[in-house]
Amino acid sequence: MVFVAASADVVYPEVVPGYEIQLPRDEGSHPQFRTEWWYVTGWLEDESGSPLGFQLTFFRSRTGIDEDNPSRFALRQVLFAHLAVSDPKRGSPLHHEKSARPGFGLAAAAEGALDVHIDDWHLRRDGDTYVAVANADDLQLDLKLRPNAPPLLQGDGGFSQKGPDPRSASYYYSLPQLEVTGRVAIEGRDRTVRGIAWFDHEWSGAIVDERAQGWDWVGLNLDDGGALMMFQMRGPEESELWAAAKWRAGNSNDAVSYRPEEIEWKPLRRWRSSRSGVNYPVEWQVTLGDRVITLRPLMDDQENDARGSTGTLYWEGAVRAFEGNKPIGRGYLELTGYGEKMRL
Repeated sequence: MVFVAASADVVYPEVVPGYEIQLPRDEGSHPQFRTEWWYVTGWLEDESGSPLGFQLTFFRSRTGIDEDNPSRFALRQVLFAHLAVSDPKRGSPLHHEKSARPGFGLAAAAEGALDVHIDDWHLRRDGDTYVAVANADDLQLDLKLRPNAPPLLQGDGGFSQKGPDPRSASYYYSLPQLEVTGRVAIEGRDRTVRGIAWFDHEWSGAIVDERAQGWDWVGLNLDDGGALMMFQMRGPEESELWAAAKWRAGNSNDAVSYRPEEIEWKPLRRWRSSRSGVNYPVEWQVTLGDRVITLRPLMDDQENDARGSTGTLYWEGAVRAFEGNKPIGRGYLELTGYGEKMRL
């Protein structure tokens, strides 16, 4: 997500089909591109079996400002980070945010390897394990995430089209089925946790069609070991502008891609935030070909107010997935552009 106005004469690299994503090289930063984010979400359980949802996301923006300025203080890049935990026992999420310019040892996004941080918030790779750490006054997160499934290249080999115009696209891969262990401390209570997580990494020069009001996205870790990612870009009046999905069954390397006309998002129930007044569709029926899935939230209030850093207000939270009455997986749902148009 890009939240800083860029100079009109800055040219960002195009996202084009055929680029071969290589890991771990492409886990690192791509600073010539305008927008980049590293995104970890998941379901955890503490010692008592109580569920928690968590999100730790880092964003990088090439601002297009001071491109020729040699000063270390030049605002060529900006980093943002969001931290949130959904605890049904509280009924509302805990959310924190940070922003910083890279440099001076305070913030950085390394190239060639995953290592991004702002102050003492980190997301990095340590051998075969990913480490997610973040600390705030009432919320601390210290997790290790171990891959249990191969990477999932979204779209066409990692080329993920985001609208009718193929120039609206990102390079995009996911790491589903991450085994999580570690600790979460909420308001002074320390909990040992374990669970399952999803990692997304995207980078782009022009990711969103100007006609898009916002998007709905879900990433699901399926109970059979598979994974499902699907999204729709919404135009005016909540109309569908574009949609895409990819389903991988079991622990296979093979995945099925769905065309926009094979995908439908149908809101089933809405929830209005008492803080912002925004009315979010928090329960959905989604259709992929002949499969019909219901998404139900862990709790209704999972609104994230990040207007202090990235200027955004959005709903992002833990959901369960069902086919009929049968539970088939758990994951995270993101809803943007319901209060006002999402601007990247």
